[in-house]
Amino acid sequence: MEKVKVSVVIIAKNAEKKVSLCLKSVQWSDDIIVVDAFSTDRTVSIAESAGARVIQHAFTGSFADDRNLGLDSARNNWVLQLDADDIVTDTFVTKLKMELAGNKGYVLYKFRRKNFFLNHPMDHGGFHHYIPNLVDKRAVRYAGSVHEVPVYEGRMGTIEADVEHYPFDSVAQFVDRHNRYSDIAAMEEYRKNPGLGEKYVRDQMVWKTLKLFWKSYVKKQGYKEGIYGLVFAALFAFINFLKWAKYWEMAKNQNIKNQKSK
Repeated sequence: MEKVKVSVVIIAKNAEKKVSLCLKSVQWSDDIIVVDAFSTDRTVSIAESAGARVIQHAFTGSFADDRNLGLDSARNNWVLQLDADDIVTDTFVTKLKMELAGNKGYVLYKFRRKNFFLNHPMDHGGFHHYIPNLVDKRAVRYAGSVHEVPVYEGRMGTIEADVEHYPFDSVAQFVDRHNRYSDIAAMEEYRKNPGLGEKYVRDQMVWKTLKLFWKSYVKKQGYKEGIYGLVFAALFAFINFLKWAKYWEMAKNQNIKNQKSK
């Protein structure tokens, strides 16, 4: 197989059940990097067996730090950023080669990420969407904690092809992972805005949560996925409730602490 001069960065932790398929799907790349958060399972050995360079990096509370470490370590200018539970399709690789063959002046590309919930393909509900994760490392840095985004100046292109995403094998796994993610999101919100009033926080817990459910299940037609769409939309909205409930708890505990110190 002729290798493509695009670096692939995969962020992972304890991903032995998923990372093999991800690595198999990117063997077309001449530079594969796994940024590993000190896994305690076989993730590192699997990655090294597949020819990847492994960089171990303790999680700082921001996935952007992992993405940027991957950019700094990449041997090529163009970098495809993935998670360990992503699978790159053959169609995507073909279109990637076509796009990068000419100099079109873009500094990053967005492409479709097709989510699978309990191995069910989600074509509706907002879970078959674009993400801007093929980037020119000379022009892009990542920012944010849980939902990291590329920061750039320049033009964005589009690759009309899918990368498949298989994040959850069970509802319990979804809840466990997003319980951790909501810790990070709540802490980030509290650091930025520690003095938000109770009414604002309550509105975020109630109305924004309901709005997110309506947006996914109704506006973006998640109902067309049957029970899968209903369960996913409810869980997706609940993430927001958890974030703001934890923010409220932090503020409450800080107020109690301040009162005791007086």
